[in-house]
Amino acid sequence: MKALEVINALEDFAPLTYQESYDNSGLQVGNAQVELTGVLISLDITEAIVDEAMERGCNMIIAHHPLLFSGLKSITGRTYIERIVQKVIKNDIVIYAIHTNLDNMAQGVNQMIANKLGLTNTTILAPLAGTLRKLYTYAPAEAAETVREALFTAGAGHVGLYSECSFNTVGTGTFKPGINADPTIGKPGGERELVNEVKIEVLIRKDTEKRIIKALFDHHPYEEVAYDIVSLQNTNQDIGAGMIGVLPMPMSEDAFLTHIKNNLKTNCIRYTQLKGKPVEKVAICGGSGSFLLKDAIAQGADFFVTADFKYHQFFDAEGKIVISDIGHYESEQFTIQLIQEILKKKIRNFATLLSNLSTNPVKYFC
Repeated sequence: MKALEVINALEDFAPLTYQESYDNSGLQVGNAQVELTGVLISLDITEAIVDEAMERGCNMIIAHHPLLFSGLKSITGRTYIERIVQKVIKNDIVIYAIHTNLDNMAQGVNQMIANKLGLTNTTILAPLAGTLRKLYTYAPAEAAETVREALFTAGAGHVGLYSECSFNTVGTGTFKPGINADPTIGKPGGERELVNEVKIEVLIRKDTEKRIIKALFDHHPYEEVAYDIVSLQNTNQDIGAGMIGVLPMPMSEDAFLTHIKNNLKTNCIRYTQLKGKPVEKVAICGGSGSFLLKDAIAQGADFFVTADFKYHQFFDAEGKIVISDIGHYESEQFTIQLIQEILKKKIRNFATLLSNLSTNPVKYFC
């Protein structure tokens, strides 16, 4: 199996178009056409991880955090990043990162954390805007069902928990074939035609746009296909940052802190003043989540479980919510299991390995 098959499986689940602007997910080092001997999954890429991959016969490493965030001006071995690049190139190892695009998926990193905490009725905390499009096209009435079916099969028409959603308007289309045209209806250079047509409207996601337009052209009977694509500001409830959900039964704040510690396997939780009320609604964000504090408060969360809050940011809780900072590594340590599960569902005849090493650069003295 080639690395490209693994990459396609990951990007089908978490398209690169949904990574944040600062991110650098995707293929970072190596050739996607290389035949794989094994795949190692880790949270980070360190020199020890590369050594582990080589020892375990893996020539591809999939990491949550990218090795390369910005361009290298030289590769002399001066830094650990340069040394890793040198080593993986020398040993024909492929490096791939799946970072904020995986964070932003409804069934991504944050759902994994929600599952560990036993949260129910989970939804995206801050859904992304600008990821949806409206496609309008026009087909002769007798071909409308064929065109609709092709669009649905290609991924159009999904609205929340519903699929195959469309709106259809019957009207009259006009056209006059040119002398060099090859019309489905009428004759080249003939008279103006009046045709019973159906205007078909469907929602599409920006990552599926090219595939859907290809399906439209492949299945539409006209030589010239009329269509419009309009960008929407509607938020996409399946894509975005963070997550919020509810506990099956309310817990005391002390009990919930213990619940976090045990289920997210962290030895140290930094938290703000407790509110003295039961915990029921919980917001979460794997990794650095301070930018979502206002969203968590606005949605009435009792606790916000995340990482990387700075000292002065803790004051922003203002007694409205309990911030619980469990550490960056701790909040994302289960991501390697998620990546493995994605690949198991997509590729059933190729085993992947989880790293045995902790890449957490932070040590605690408790």
